[in-house]
Amino acid sequence: MDTGSDQRADRGIDVSVVVPAYNRRASLDRCLTSLLVQRVAKEIIVVDGGSRDGTRALLDLYAAHHPRLITVIHDAHPDTPGGARNRGLDRASGRYVFFCDAGDHLAPDALARLVAAGDRNGADIVVGKVTGVRQGLRESAARASLAAVYDDLSCFKLFRRDFLDRHAIRFDETQRRGEDMTFTIHAYCHARVISVVADGDCYHAEGGGGAATRDPLGWLSMIRTPIEVMARHVPPGALRDRLLLRHLRRDVLAQLGGPFLAACEADREKIAVEVADICGEWLTPGVHAALDGVDAARVTALDDPDRLVRLARFEAAPLRHRLTGVEWRGDRLLIAGRAVLAGLENAGPYGTALAGALTCPVSAGAGGASSAGSTKGIASTGSTAQGIASTGAVSAGTTGTEHAGTIGGTAVTSSGRAETGGAELTATVGVVLRDRLSRVERVPPVVVTGAAGSFLAVLDVAELPPGVWDVHVAVECEGARRLARLGSRREPGVDVPAAHMVNGVVAVPFLTRSHGHLGLDVGGHVVRVPAAVRLTRAWWRGRRLRVEGEVRVGDEAAAVAVRHLIWRERTSGRERRDRAIATGPRRFAAETTGLRPGVWDAYLELDLGGPPVRFPVKVVDADALDRPLRWWRGPMSWGSVWWGAAQWTARPYATAVNRRLSVSVRVATPLTVARRLVRALSRQ
Repeated sequence: MDTGSDQRADRGIDVSVVVPAYNRRASLDRCLTSLLVQRVAKEIIVVDGGSRDGTRALLDLYAAHHPRLITVIHDAHPDTPGGARNRGLDRASGRYVFFCDAGDHLAPDALARLVAAGDRNGADIVVGKVTGVRQGLRESAARASLAAVYDDLSCFKLFRRDFLDRHAIRFDETQRRGEDMTFTIHAYCHARVISVVADGDCYHAEGGGGAATRDPLGWLSMIRTPIEVMARHVPPGALRDRLLLRHLRRDVLAQLGGPFLAACEADREKIAVEVADICGEWLTPGVHAALDGVDAARVTALDDPDRLVRLARFEAAPLRHRLTGVEWRGDRLLIAGRAVLAGLENAGPYGTALAGALTCPVSAGAGGASSAGSTKGIASTGSTAQGIASTGAVSAGTTGTEHAGTIGGTAVTSSGRAETGGAELTATVGVVLRDRLSRVERVPPVVVTGAAGSFLAVLDVAELPPGVWDVHVAVECEGARRLARLGSRREPGVDVPAAHMVNGVVAVPFLTRSHGHLGLDVGGHVVRVPAAVRLTRAWWRGRRLRVEGEVRVGDEAAAVAVRHLIWRERTSGRERRDRAIATGPRRFAAETTGLRPGVWDAYLELDLGGPPVRFPVKVVDADALDRPLRWWRGPMSWGSVWWGAAQWTARPYATAVNRRLSVSVRVATPLTVARRLVRALSRQ
């Protein structure tokens, strides 16, 4: 039975909102209210699947109060979600169709912004920003690629209705789950233009749908359908591999995590068989190469359920880490910290809290060694650090035993083991530096200091190419690796050391402003370099101004990095470059001539390994400045009188506020000089 308007003609409706509702009385009020306040020409079609909790009565009440806006379709028996949405879609008469769940709600201006984007871009699909338990796309786009939007496969989007009719795109009524994924993939593959509106929240999702609420066997059976729909429309190649990677990571291999731990032993074997079957069909070489971390390890362990359990527990265990110290030892940066996996020995079923303290200390990774004692920052591991400094960096790929004789003189191995379902789990700790731009990784040698999970990484900065390197703590187990940014949790009083010059390149340890993560800027790309340039003397050699000074980075000499003395005219912005040379570890010199009239500010340009940087030349002692220089310059002279000549004056001085070196160049003609004399005489 239907209530509400029965008109099928075009009534100038922009959006038909389709809402399937079954026993959603508690959340329906908020949903319908958020739809009624949308400032677009709309109709709301609610399909009730025989609710028994008061939903039917509430819908009839809304339809009675809003007969021109709300249409209610009552079914005697519950239908599948796809069947309910299809019934609403068949009744829709708007230019666009939007699907909304009865437990969710929209932002007040959501439909207006989505319709405006669809009309402006001629889009067949408009994807709005989703918040709540689901996380949608984050960047707006007028014309987004299929790969860019494929992470969001929910149906909570704006679809052009004639586009859906033209391609006969409907929900699969035989699917009791995942029908929205199949529908959206089908629509994505036919759409000519897909737009994204992410400049503000559009849709707030309250419902679940995460991995913890899924029946893994049912989900794996379902996921084959959307994958097959995608494969029918996208030919083999890089794009299909990119889309398959999304499915295998989030829909297939994810079932070997929490759902796998929650399953009984018999179901675990069935899950592993289903995953192996799907991977056998869709795991192409391109997808396999793109897998990393735990997922890559799972693919190699599909015939070993015990190893899959260990990987699942390794993935689920909280990784707790703390930075305990950072300091320079020569040209090496020492990074001390702790990293542990928590609660492995008494982890309950998936979904329960992991109990216990820091229970799984990790042992040395590649290049690691062990020594007795605890790590309270770097100060308490001084003997270890001094041993490293005196013997050189630990070679990558060696074990602690091999280096026991050269680091601290002892070799005590940490077990790093925990019981996980009858199997031992051994994890190793390391430090990984990742270049922020190229994503290239470097793994420095690590020393385990004996205390639970304590480590000391030895970073030879001279071997790092210029770039911004983010520091991660890495824990490896069963061929899988977990990374976490190091530094957000620190011992009280721990801070980063000052910048340091290594072979003429500046290295600046830093903590990010947002989260306090540790990084190393080699070359001064994003972190301000604490350099200072001080004038020692500015004097005239004929008409050439010679500038001499000192340059430091922190407390270290940095004259090796000087390149140019730059003069910038204050009004016009014109610049002049003169070569600067190092005359000592800290001292530099440069000469300039030919400055045009104006006020010129002096800057010293340094090459610190990254982009060239310039620093103002500061005047500490006014006695370092020579007197003004005056000279006449003109085309000809008649006796002692210069005809057409001009007097040039160049005056070095220090600015009043910042004490920066500047040169004022002025030109005075004979007429100007005469006027000055007249004004001087008149004042007398």
